Amino acid sequence: QVQLVESGGGLVQAGGSLRLSCTASGRTFSTYAMGWFRQAAGKEREFVGTISWNGGTVYYADSVKGRFTISRDNAENTVYLQMNSLKPEDTAVYYCAGGRGIMRTMTSDGVEDWGKGTLVTVSS
Repeated sequence: QVQLVESGGGLVQAGGSLRLSCTASGRTFSTYAMGWFRQAAGKEREFVGTISWNGGTVYYADSVKGRFTISRDNAENTVYLQMNSLKPEDTAVYYCAGGRGIMRTMTSDGVEDWGKGTLVTVSS
């Protein structure tokens, strides 16, 4: 099992930027895909994006495409989510996730390990 710890959440004004980090420990981080999901209050958890084990392939949800960028540093066991042009509707708890099935399913079904989440609040 992998332990995932997110950081970097906070309060930002609309149009601003934040970078989330997720550091992994407990298993070989570089062997599986990583992803980001988010859950707004009163809504289901939704897929944000995913990156392959070597960083060569990245997919995004349509709602964040062109504004968010996922990257990873396997030497540091860390995956990042750079969020630009933030909107109030991006307000949510953001979860880091790992699993070999994330890229295939782009849903929670593909997740083997979850972080505890970090809150991002975008004010209008």
